[in-house]
Amino acid sequence: MTTLSTTTARRSSSLARRAAVTLVAAAGVVFSPLPALADASAPTAALAAPVASIAAPTGAAQVAVDTAMAQRGKPYVWAGSGPGSFDCSGLTQFAYAAAGISLPHSSRAQSTIGAPVARADLQPGDLVFFYSPVGHVGVYIGNGQIVHAPTRGDVVKVSDLATMYGYNGARRLA
Repeated sequence: MTTLSTTTARRSSSLARRAAVTLVAAAGVVFSPLPALADASAPTAALAAPVASIAAPTGAAQVAVDTAMAQRGKPYVWAGSGPGSFDCSGLTQFAYAAAGISLPHSSRAQSTIGAPVARADLQPGDLVFFYSPVGHVGVYIGNGQIVHAPTRGDVVKVSDLATMYGYNGARRLA
């Protein structure tokens, strides 16, 4: 049984939605369903602005970068190691496994592997770590950006390193 107040609330919500769409359309904003149709199983957050072509300094780093970038839009799940979902260290582990390099599934443990790299000397493929003690990791992709699996409720995505809190250091594996 639908009450009059429920029916009125639904109509009001529907009218508000139509008014908002009309206002946005009048402002010249166009919504296209095509990106969402490209892969109905992928979250739409994966469809962020395209990232310029990435050229890593070694073949292994290139494979790791390409593999990590291919995971954009997949959900963050604690202890996720792919291929359908990832946590931060699961993403880096998965990316470097594709390049033939075995990593532990722990950002803190990963922060002890490879050679330390100064922030000014970062190259695509370097692992970038955050917090003290280390509690997050991403893959540097160049141009001041990383690809990472940020947190619960989010997806694998590209972020600006300058906007990331708690930079701790970086390591080069390949």
